[in-house]
Amino acid sequence: MLNSIQAIYNDFPQRFWTVAAVSFIDKVGGTMLFPFFALYITQQFNVGMTQAGIVLGIFAISSMLGGMIGGALTDRWGRRRLIIAGLIFSAVSTLALGLVRELALLYPLAFVIGLLSDLAGPAHQAMVADILPEEKRQEGFGVLRVVGNLAWIVGPSITGFIVGHSFLALFVIDAIISCIVAALFFLFIPETKPAAQAGETPESLLSTFRGYGRALGDMAFMAYILGLSLLGVVYVQMYNSLSVFLRDQHGVSPQGYGFLLTASAITVIFLQFWTSRRIKSLPPFLLMVAGSFFYLLGFGMYGFVTSYALFVTAIVVVTLGEMIVMPTSAALAAGFAPEAMRGRYMAIFGLTFALPAAVGPAAAGIILDNYDPNWLWYFGALLCGLAALSFYLLHLRLGRRSQFQAAPEAAH
Repeated sequence: MLNSIQAIYNDFPQRFWTVAAVSFIDKVGGTMLFPFFALYITQQFNVGMTQAGIVLGIFAISSMLGGMIGGALTDRWGRRRLIIAGLIFSAVSTLALGLVRELALLYPLAFVIGLLSDLAGPAHQAMVADILPEEKRQEGFGVLRVVGNLAWIVGPSITGFIVGHSFLALFVIDAIISCIVAALFFLFIPETKPAAQAGETPESLLSTFRGYGRALGDMAFMAYILGLSLLGVVYVQMYNSLSVFLRDQHGVSPQGYGFLLTASAITVIFLQFWTSRRIKSLPPFLLMVAGSFFYLLGFGMYGFVTSYALFVTAIVVVTLGEMIVMPTSAALAAGFAPEAMRGRYMAIFGLTFALPAAVGPAAAGIILDNYDPNWLWYFGALLCGLAALSFYLLHLRLGRRSQFQAAPEAAH
């Protein structure tokens, strides 16, 4: 096993491992707070999941705008400064969230915070794509999944105990961690944006933003984004509505929900490397079909099962799909993007998280508060099936897409 770990380490450049280590520290802070935020809103402000879903939707809508701005600025100004600025905004906004006590103030605050704190999202993705050659990206994103899930073991496990004493402590700790990570990026990680070619005239800022029209006109890429968004509407429930559903319908405590996330993280840590190595030569869109079916089965189980052991089983099934979908989807998105537009393509790829986060919690809240809560998971299974169909049609349209090379219409 040690030889395998050493071989994986030697397969990637040192700069990639530096980014991975700093990302781990950042994710520990995020995983302490984010999965429990819906619980915080419903408990702190004494509201139902519908109101909590509206707040989470505002965050997501404004973060979409922030991500699109950040994608253009990433291509124009570089990755490093956007990441550092995003971390500083995140620290300030996290403290503000922990201190607000009026629900009416939470709505405008959510918009401002979402706008500023997600500027750096495309820069993170573009930096990894800059560092790794195309044939290593799927495995590289898989490695980052393992690093992130190591953080999931640490964060939620700690939070399950802290949350019973003070929610504010979570916000303070997350803000401190963001500041530490910003300092580490400043000290140890150089800029990775590819240098302009000799004689090439730099784009104006306005032209950079206009470049989104070219990306949005890439029909194959946008069809891919649509399929991912359908999956995302379901996947986002794992970190928002699932905790409330399990608490209200089955009496599962925050500690029990935290253990589910830990079980997911452990699954990734032990199986992600093995999975990535064995799927890297397979047609990527067919891999997306397979991952979608794992999502369909796992999330659908929550509408039928009632024992905690089966809740754990369901989360493991979802995680099996996640180990296929997450690295494959990111590598495909980077493969679609021309080098000079990598930040903007990755910003649009980020919409597959932001759009579902905007509509998913609010829609789930309506179901949970007004109808049979199990219907949330029945509808989720249906959306996963539609996503699987869309990826299969893309496979028929684009073929094998060996080594995640960009589609012809995206490359010219």
